Amino acid sequence: MSVAMDAERETFESLNPATGEVVGKHPVHNEQAVRAAVERAGQAAHWWRALGWKERRLRLLNFKGSLTRSLGRVAELIHEETGKPLADAQLETIAAITHLDWATKHAQKVLGPRSVFPGLVSINQKCTLEYHPLGVVGVIGPWNYPIFTPMGSIAYALAAGNAVVFKPSEYTSGVGELLAEIFTGVVPEQPVFQVVTGFGQTGAALAGAGVDKLAFTGSAATARKVMAVCAESLTPMVAECGGKDAFIVDADADVEAATDAALWGAMSNAGQTCIGVERVYVHDAVYDEFVGKLTEKARGLRPGEDRAAAYGPITMPRQLDVIERHINDALDKGGRAVVGGAESVRRPFVEPVVLVDVPDESAAVCEETFGPTITVTRVASMDEAVTKANATGYGLASTVFSASRSRAMAVARRLRTGMTSINAVIAYATVPSLPFGGVGESGFGRIHGADGLREFARAKAITRQRFAPAVDLTTFKREDSALARALQLVTMLHAKHYKR
Repeated sequence: MSVAMDAERETFESLNPATGEVVGKHPVHNEQAVRAAVERAGQAAHWWRALGWKERRLRLLNFKGSLTRSLGRVAELIHEETGKPLADAQLETIAAITHLDWATKHAQKVLGPRSVFPGLVSINQKCTLEYHPLGVVGVIGPWNYPIFTPMGSIAYALAAGNAVVFKPSEYTSGVGELLAEIFTGVVPEQPVFQVVTGFGQTGAALAGAGVDKLAFTGSAATARKVMAVCAESLTPMVAECGGKDAFIVDADADVEAATDAALWGAMSNAGQTCIGVERVYVHDAVYDEFVGKLTEKARGLRPGEDRAAAYGPITMPRQLDVIERHINDALDKGGRAVVGGAESVRRPFVEPVVLVDVPDESAAVCEETFGPTITVTRVASMDEAVTKANATGYGLASTVFSASRSRAMAVARRLRTGMTSINAVIAYATVPSLPFGGVGESGFGRIHGADGLREFARAKAITRQRFAPAVDLTTFKREDSALARALQLVTMLHAKHYKR
C-alpha cells in the first residue's frame, strides 16, 4: 500500500494482495474532513428520521434491490481487494443482503411504540415504550469481510433511523465507496450514508468527531485505543473484536461431518475469520479417526489466485509474521505438524497447517492466529474439553459436534462465548434474527437481530395518566391514611413467603 500527494491532497492505493496490482486510489480524509462528514450526517439524520418507518423501509428495500443487482460488481471488487476466491466474495455479499433485508423488514416491529402493562400500583397510567434513533452512527469496518461484517452495523443502524458514516479498512476502501455509491443511487436527497477513507488516524478522527455511537470491528488492542477516544466525550460503542474459537468433538460425533466443518471453519478465507476455528478438542474415543480424516482433507487444499484455489492470500502482509511465529512456537514447544509446517508460509500465501500435541501455553493455542492453521488436542471427556475451551480471554464463538442433543446443548451452554453452533460451523452468522457478538477480549454489544436493532436506538419510556389515582402519594397534600392504604396494598401483594 502506497501513499502519495495528488493535487495537494493525500491519497493512497489499495492493492490486490495476491498480485500486488493497484485496485484503486482513495483520499486520506483528515480530521477536518471527517468532522465535516459527521456534520452533514447530523443534518441528514433529522431528514431520515422524519421520513418515518414506511418511507425508510421503501428506500432500504430499494437499496437492497440495487445491491443485489450489483452483486457481481461488488463481489469482483471484494475478490480484487482481499484476494479471496470470487465464489467466497459472492457468498459474503449474499449474506450481507439477507441481513439488510431482515433489518429493513423488522425494524418497526422491534423498535416501534408498544404498550406496557403498568402494574396494579400504577394502573391509572397508560405506558408506552418506544425506541428513538441515536442520530449519527460511526462504523469502523474490517478488511477480512468488507461488506458482510460492516453491514451488520450499517443496515441495522439505518433501519433504526440513523445516518451512518463508514470508515472501511484501508485495504478494502473501494468496497466501502462502492457500497455508499449504490446507496446514494437510491437515496440521493440527503447524505444519509457516507464513507471516509484513510488509515488509523481517520478512524480515530471518526471516533472523536461527535458521532452518537461508534460500531468498531478489529483487534482488542485497537478497540482499547478507540474506547479511549470515545471516553473523552462519553460516546458509547459496540466492539466486535477477535476470537480464538474452539471446536469440540464428542465421542459419538459424526466424524466425517465434523472434519468437513472444522476444515472449512479453519481454512476458508485463508483462516482470516474472527469466528473461524483455531482450536479443536476431540474426545479420545474418536481422536485418531478425526486427525486421520482431517489430515487427508487438509492435504487436498491449495491456496492461490486462480479460480480452482481453495482460498486466497493473506490480505494484510504483517499478519504473515504472526502466522509464522505461531507455527514455529508450537513446533519449538514440542508440537507436531501433521500437515504443513514452517515452510507452509509462502508469501503472500500460506498452505494448510494442522498441528497436534501443541502445549496449552503456546502462542498457537493462546493467541489469535488469523491464518489457515489449526491445533487438534486430545481430551478424555467433555468436561476437559469445556475447561480447555474456556481457558482464554477471548469469548466470541464456538462449535460442538455430538449425536446427543441434550449433551451438545449442555456443553454449548457451558462455553463462555457469545455464540455456539451445534453440528455445523458458524451457522449463527447466517441467521439474521440471532444476535452476534462476544464477551471478554472478544468485545461487547451485539449486532444482528432484534438486539442489533436496539443497539442503535435509545429506549424512551412514556407514561400518560388516564384517571386520578385511588391513592395519591406524590403530593404534599398526601394524608397519612393514603400512605397506610398503600402499605396495606403492598403487604397484600408482596409479603407472601414462598416455599420450595
